[in-house]
Amino acid sequence: MNNVSLIGRLTADPELKHTQSGIANVRFNIAVDRSFVKQGEERQADFITIVAWRQTAEFVCKYFTKGQRIAIIGEIRTGSFVGQDGNKRYTFEVVANNVEFCESKRSSSGGGDYNTGYQNSYQQNSRQETAPAAPSYSNGDTGDFMVVPDDDDLPF
Repeated sequence: MNNVSLIGRLTADPELKHTQSGIANVRFNIAVDRSFVKQGEERQADFITIVAWRQTAEFVCKYFTKGQRIAIIGEIRTGSFVGQDGNKRYTFEVVANNVEFCESKRSSSGGGDYNTGYQNSYQQNSRQETAPAAPSYSNGDTGDFMVVPDDDDLPF
């Protein structure tokens, strides 16, 4: 299974490009903080190349800018090529399948809230199926639950 989830900050403004056949794409880098910090040292980050295609690429370019936090779910792609100097070079990138906001616009640049419809409309339009609405329990009947005695003996 090839599945990766990342949260990081864009290192530059993404720039939308198109293939010769007109397919939208974008290649950008994100800085992802490492979870472990050695005592007395600053937190380190890994810089990961992300590639997005079609509507995902358009979405990224329209709503994200340098420094914003972004959540990405995708697949790792590796490859290799021979450079102009004759040495073999290796590539590593993440192809984004899903992109989401991680913070409000207010917290990153002082404006309104990003999560006010853009994320929801993008996610609904990009999915083939929509999940059924979650049931509301605010007015529910608690008759199906039993009170568990407060002693040290567990009921199972």
